Amino acid sequence: MALIIGAIVVFVSVLGGFVLHGGQLLALWQPTEVLIILGAALGAFVISNPLHTIKDVFGKTLRLLTGSPFNKAFYMDLLSLLYDIFDKSRKQGVMSIEEDIDNPESSQIFTRYPAVMKSSELMAFITDYMRIISSGNMAPHELEGLMDNEIDSRRHELEEPAHAVNKVADALPGLGIVAAVLGIVITMSFMSMGTEVIGLKVASALVGTFLGILLSYGFVGPTSTALEHQAVYEVKAYECAKASIVATVSGQAPQMAIEFGRKALPSHKRPLFQELNDHVRSR
Repeated sequence: MALIIGAIVVFVSVLGGFVLHGGQLLALWQPTEVLIILGAALGAFVISNPLHTIKDVFGKTLRLLTGSPFNKAFYMDLLSLLYDIFDKSRKQGVMSIEEDIDNPESSQIFTRYPAVMKSSELMAFITDYMRIISSGNMAPHELEGLMDNEIDSRRHELEEPAHAVNKVADALPGLGIVAAVLGIVITMSFMSMGTEVIGLKVASALVGTFLGILLSYGFVGPTSTALEHQAVYEVKAYECAKASIVATVSGQAPQMAIEFGRKALPSHKRPLFQELNDHVRSR
């Protein structure tokens, strides 16, 4: 929703100001300039990125329209899930959670949290480390180091779409100049047609520069930043799980272990202590 609202504000501000200043909107409608700029940008994007990054860009950009699933409610479910696993392990022994982590789709614990189960990578992260805990004795600092390495790798993967889009934003002003230069080349063939015709041709060419800069700084660049924020919120889920798991391996009680995880969350999405406690008890 924020993406749509922001785009409308940019359009209204730029085009509205242009019209109020005496400009004609039809003068900005240059389909060939749009074809040159967007076509070249898309081609460069495809050349410079692997297939999985291209898919991620389109998928995560569409997600911007509905908002990130990694919100306060998601984090509360994640912490509640971890609490249930820790509590069962503490009361019934580590071996009691083997069936849950081996088959989360049929686990009474995991199936209570469908939002968390939708994130297959996060689910694999949790089950892998709970499996490591149940299968052997690993020191907390060794486990934390292993988790940090995986989180760093995952962070890099999640930031790839934002970096790819940012490269397109950087290229758009240059591609706008390319379109403008081609327009000037065409204008040269109309030098004998009089100043009015030449003026129209030059104006059409300059629209290419305008479109390249507008698309870069008004739309594609901000989209890249929004994708970065989306990646940060997802990484925070991994850091939350890591802090909780390391705390429980260190001997903390389930309630205290998830408190370590709660403190790893960003303040504007972090549930209050009592709020989380009530949520855990209600599940």
